[in-house]
Amino acid sequence: MRSRGAFLVLEGCDKVGKSTQVRMLVEALNNRGILAVAKAFPDRKTKIGEVLNKFLSKEVELPSEAAHLLFSANRWECKQDIIKSLQAGVTVIVDRYAASGAAYTSAATDKSLSWCQEADRGLPCPDLVVLLQVHEQTQHMRNMRDEERYENMTFQKKVSSNFEKLNDGTWKVINGEQDRKVIHKELLEDTLNIIEKVKDRPIGLLYES
Repeated sequence: MRSRGAFLVLEGCDKVGKSTQVRMLVEALNNRGILAVAKAFPDRKTKIGEVLNKFLSKEVELPSEAAHLLFSANRWECKQDIIKSLQAGVTVIVDRYAASGAAYTSAATDKSLSWCQEADRGLPCPDLVVLLQVHEQTQHMRNMRDEERYENMTFQKKVSSNFEKLNDGTWKVINGEQDRKVIHKELLEDTLNIIEKVKDRPIGLLYES
């Protein structure tokens, strides 16, 4: 039986360096002959993603609860592609996933985190969630220009607090203030370990025992 790939998710507020680390990690794995692909949520190329892109860029208005369900639907419409990749032995590295959905919607609506998690129950479960954290000043310096809907520091503080509450103790928390090469080295080591660890395990289901 073919060994499956690992499913890794990088979470965190805006401008903490997730996209850079995902790109560096996928490149490093491929250079080692390990099949890996990058993905980001929301996936703005799908039909639902196109609507979400307009929502985030403030071209259209939606109730926050409705937007939340669309963000979740965006993950569901990509579910089979993720599973197929993992089953084919490809490691999938994702920039944002269900935890972002819960953290951002709870900040926008004051709904409980458990309410916000429910729409994602049953999605593929990450083998590792990495939370990147930086200081508020660093976020602001990294071009936080309020161009997209959630790019303001008051809102981001709420999101950061929610991520801390969502961490169930299994997440890896990394100080994003470090040099990106230092962060990458740590992430790569963890990734290689998790790829070996889960290769013969079934793909788990999110929020299910």
